[in-house]
Amino acid sequence: MIQGIIGKKIGMTQIFTDDGRVIPVTMIQAGPCLVVQKKNIAKQRAKAQLGFVEPKPVKHVTKPQKGHFEKAKVPPTRRLHEFLMAEDEPGVGDTISVDIFSENEIVNVRGTTKGKGFQGVVRRYGYAGGRATHGSMFHRQMGSSGSTTYPGEVIKGKGMPGRMGGKQKTVMGLQVVKVDKERNLLLVRGAVPGFNGNYIYVLKNSFKRR
Repeated sequence: MIQGIIGKKIGMTQIFTDDGRVIPVTMIQAGPCLVVQKKNIAKQRAKAQLGFVEPKPVKHVTKPQKGHFEKAKVPPTRRLHEFLMAEDEPGVGDTISVDIFSENEIVNVRGTTKGKGFQGVVRRYGYAGGRATHGSMFHRQMGSSGSTTYPGEVIKGKGMPGRMGGKQKTVMGLQVVKVDKERNLLLVRGAVPGFNGNYIYVLKNSFKRR
């Protein structure tokens, strides 16, 4: 058993149940992936390196990368990621597809959130700001950031302007609504991090290391 699979976010849609309820889902192109390498770092820490197979072939491959893929006897892939394994399977060169998941299974989805650049405290943290009237001079500022007396410094954790988004985030406890084995599609209830076309990693919530 392997911990998860590499995927690509396609976008959000909605499906209807038999009783007429609407369920918002995210479509994920989950796999197929090839096992490029297996590692045994320490006891009970077996890992498998997967490569995400895409329709367009990889054009630019360095010599070290070429030798890495030739050793595994698999075609080059653009995206590689390591997942934990609970057993000796799968082997190098094997294909991991979306069928490792089942309907109604609970999964965790990890990805990089949308980058929104440098933002102020109103957008970054939802600060109310000051009055919008003429002459206020305090509209979208963060206000006081410290004190002149004790402790005489900016308190750690104070919300300030800065870079927003573009960080790795894991959304836990998402339900698999549908598994399309023919098209390698995974429909997950709810939203997942990142923009459409973003690489994500779908992890089995029930995975246990042995």
